[in-house]
Amino acid sequence: MKWRNISMANVLIIGATGSVGRVTRQYFLDNTDDQLTLMARSTGRLGQLNTGRERAIAGSVTDPAALKAALAGQDVVFAALSGNLAGMAKRLVAAMDEAKVNRLLFIASMGIYNEIPARVGGGNLADNPILQGYRDAADIVEASDLNYTVIRPGWFDNGNDTNYQVTKKGEPFGGHDVSRKSIADLVVRLAHDETLGSRDSLGINRP
Repeated sequence: MKWRNISMANVLIIGATGSVGRVTRQYFLDNTDDQLTLMARSTGRLGQLNTGRERAIAGSVTDPAALKAALAGQDVVFAALSGNLAGMAKRLVAAMDEAKVNRLLFIASMGIYNEIPARVGGGNLADNPILQGYRDAADIVEASDLNYTVIRPGWFDNGNDTNYQVTKKGEPFGGHDVSRKSIADLVVRLAHDETLGSRDSLGINRP
């Protein structure tokens, strides 16, 4: 689906060199006219920039100066982070409040609410302590005053499909896997509709 009939947005992608960040970046370029700011610890890994639509900022969420510069003039922030997720979420929420940027799309993980039925598999928080960092970060985002959407993907793969279903917080998760391209499609939709998934947590999986 093309989004060129929708007004252009300024979008900050944090974690732009990660596997989801890379696919989402390309999906924005292919399907929107949005202006992208790409934030990464190593901007050399971004490859060639589309100089008419992209700019790069070196740094991480833990670097206040770099984060402040990256947030200037943004309409939407898409964060696909790794590491100390709770600490990063706390810094990001505070910086967005200070910069008066309201729309946050934040990648977490399926299972953080023990929402995965036994038939789906993949592990819930009760069984997989690795998910605690994602849950802690999601709790911080949800406690903010931002117009956030927490995105809880299944195990992502390199499928070329955008065949996905979305479940809300409190609903059982629908499936085990999802393509990175599907995640990117949902992110683009959320970036262009501030009411979609507003202050909600959305699971995304391949049916």
